[in-house]
Amino acid sequence: MNFNSYQGWPCQPAVELKGYWTVPGATVVGATNWLKENPTADLVSTAPYGPMTEDPNIEGGMVGYIPADESQQGIVYTVAKIDGGVAIRAEVAALTEAAVCHSLGPGEMLGKPGQG
Repeated sequence: MNFNSYQGWPCQPAVELKGYWTVPGATVVGATNWLKENPTADLVSTAPYGPMTEDPNIEGGMVGYIPADESQQGIVYTVAKIDGGVAIRAEVAALTEAAVCHSLGPGEMLGKPGQG
């Protein structure tokens, strides 16, 4: 499976893990909506929109979760269409005590994990 994107964690150093699995018979929309509706632990969704409408032409989806607003750590799930179902990648990052988020210029801001 070739995922066409990845989550860049701008604050470093961070401990990063990745996990992959497949869901036979699932659709991208169905799996993405399920991930949105079933948050991991007590994490907060970064999704700017509600459930997606089923569409067989959608080939990918993304759902992010963070521990608190404006956090640059958490979990980003990427869902990709494959023959017979979907593949899901989970990218997880936890900031270390020494983590630094670089200063941004005037008017610049970091997007939340999972927002592209």
